[in-house]
Amino acid sequence: MNNTHELATLGGGCFWCLEAVFQQLAGVEKVVSGYAGGEVANPTYAQVCTGTTGHAEVVQLTFDPQIISYRELLEIFFDTHDPTTPNRQGNDVGPQYRSLILTHSPEQEATAAAYIAELTAARRWPNPIVTEVQPLETFYPAEDYHQDYYRQNQRQPYCQFVIAPKVKKVQQHFEAQLK
Repeated sequence: MNNTHELATLGGGCFWCLEAVFQQLAGVEKVVSGYAGGEVANPTYAQVCTGTTGHAEVVQLTFDPQIISYRELLEIFFDTHDPTTPNRQGNDVGPQYRSLILTHSPEQEATAAAYIAELTAARRWPNPIVTEVQPLETFYPAEDYHQDYYRQNQRQPYCQFVIAPKVKKVQQHFEAQLK
């Protein structure tokens, strides 16, 4: 990674959904599905699915802030998941599906806190935002079969009924940010 790029690490339910959403954005150079926020070193998918590792399914984005800002990434993040449901996104239930922003700098932490305060003041959702904001300690890439999942499995029912509507929503609401 060169010095013109930054990292963002976000968790908002299944990493396949977030990966598909962020892959279509201009300025997002790379999206890696993985695990973070827990205590177990080098966790496997099977371990994370138990909900006992402390890890969440997350995506780590490499992005060019000259093309898309961290704030814009957060806007899209909050528009494509429900940040008011603790440990749940739709039918995906457990702490591994919690809403989570893992920051890479004090500036990212301040931007996330300010944006959450703005959303809270605007009463965007009827329930309080439960998104956790904390510094990233360690990111563990998920197994290879989780990478680029939606593009490789678009015909699977989960992809058609859960991921495709999120991808379409971004295409409609954030057209200016698309590749």
